[in-house]
Amino acid sequence: MLPQRMKKAITDNPKKLANLIDLVNLPSTLREFVGQSQISRLGCFMSVWSYIKANNLQDPNNKNVINCDDKLKSILLGKPQVELAELPALIKMHFPKEPK
Repeated sequence: MLPQRMKKAITDNPKKLANLIDLVNLPSTLREFVGQSQISRLGCFMSVWSYIKANNLQDPNNKNVINCDDKLKSILLGKPQVELAELPALIKMHFPKEPK
């Protein structure tokens, strides 16, 4: 069951949802990280988040900060630490722009 706010966002702008769930050919760095040649932006974010949780990369003192290991740095512009809020934007940079 989806939250009411998300249902409204989907019904108001279905193209926005399509951008999140459409399969896209990945660039090489992201392809190596995810282990797939095609994935949706949402699927990629979920994969990165699973990796962060599995490898205990959240800062123990501040859960809003992610301490990047070498593998994660390869897709997050080489940053040693990333705020949780900027993670979707950094992942989105790997996906091609939609033609208008």
